[in-house]
Amino acid sequence: MGFAFNRRMAAPNTSSAPPHPVAVELVALTKRYAQGQPAVDSINLRIASGSYCCLLGPSGCGKSTTLRMIAGHESVTTGDVLLEGRNITDLPAAARGTAMMFQSFALFPHLSALDNVAFSLKMKGVAKDERRQRAQDLLERVAMGHLAERKPGELSGGQQQRVALARALITQPRVLLLDEPLSALDPFLRIQMRAELRRWQKELGLTFIHVTHSQEEAMALADTMVVMNHGLIEQVGSPHEVYNRPATEFIARFMGGHNVLDTPTGKIAVRNDHVQIAPAASTEAGVQAKVTDVEYQGTYVLLGLDAQNAGGTTGVSVMLPEAAFATRPYQLGDDVRLSWAPPHAHALAAA
Repeated sequence: MGFAFNRRMAAPNTSSAPPHPVAVELVALTKRYAQGQPAVDSINLRIASGSYCCLLGPSGCGKSTTLRMIAGHESVTTGDVLLEGRNITDLPAAARGTAMMFQSFALFPHLSALDNVAFSLKMKGVAKDERRQRAQDLLERVAMGHLAERKPGELSGGQQQRVALARALITQPRVLLLDEPLSALDPFLRIQMRAELRRWQKELGLTFIHVTHSQEEAMALADTMVVMNHGLIEQVGSPHEVYNRPATEFIARFMGGHNVLDTPTGKIAVRNDHVQIAPAASTEAGVQAKVTDVEYQGTYVLLGLDAQNAGGTTGVSVMLPEAAFATRPYQLGDDVRLSWAPPHAHALAAA
C-alpha cells in the first residue's frame, strides 16, 4: 500500500483497515539544480514497510533523482526523507539504514565475489573470518556460494547481479534501493531475474524501492506503483489500479494498451482489448473508424485505426483474439464501427 499527495492530485487512504507501518516517507521533497525546472517538485509519498515499490516514468521524470535522495547520494534542496519515522535527510549514506543496488552492479573487478560482498564489512573493521563467513552465507542464499572465488569478469550478467544483491544485503539494510537493476540484462535473463528479485523480497521481508522505465517490469514486480512525470507524482496504486484506472491522459498513454478519446462528456480511456469492432454497415451504435494497420501478434491481432471523436480524428488500437480475427478478418482501408461497454470507459482528470 502506498500513499501520495502533491499539487497535481491526491490519493488518500480510504481503506477501513489499519494502515500498514510506513518504511519510507517523503515530505515535500524537492531537488533543484542551478537552472531550469526542479528535477523533483515537492513530492509527498509514503511507502509501506515490507512492500515492493516501483518508481516508474519516462527518462527525466525525477525517479532516479528521488531514489538517490533517499539513498543519500543526492542532496535534498528542500523537504525531508524519513525512514521508519526517523529523519535521515542530512545523514550520510552509510548511516541511513538503506543499501543501493546500482544499474552497473559496480563490482570491483580485481576482487572475488566473496571479497566483493565482504568489502563493506572490511571497511568497518569486522574481523576477516567473520566477514568472510557472513559473505559466504549470503552468497549461498542467492545461489552463488559455489562461485564465491570467481571474479566479476568470470561471471554472467545474472550471476553478477546476485553478487551485487548479496553485497547490498550484507549491511543488513531496512530498505533496499534498486536503480534500474535489470536494464543491462538480455530480455530472457531480465524476466528470470525479476522473478528472483520478487522472491528474495518476499523471503527477506524487506522494503524494496525499485526505479524502472519499463511498465512491464513495474507491473510484474510492484505491490505499489508510483508513476512520475516532470518531477511530480501523477498516480500511486497497485499495478491493477494504475492500469485499469489511469488518473490522467499521460498515464493512460504511458502505460500503453489504452485508447484516449474525446467524447461529448469529456476525455476517456478505453483499453484496446475492451473495444468491440463491427463492419460499418452494422446497425449498432458506435464510433466510425477506418483500419490503417493490421499486425499479427500470435495469440491476438492488433488493429490500428483512425477513429472519429469529438476532437476530430484520432488514432486508436483494437486487440482482437486470433480466433475472432480468423472469423472476420479486417483489411487495410476497411470502414468499421467501434464500441465499448460503458463500464469500460474510464474518465480522465483534466490536464
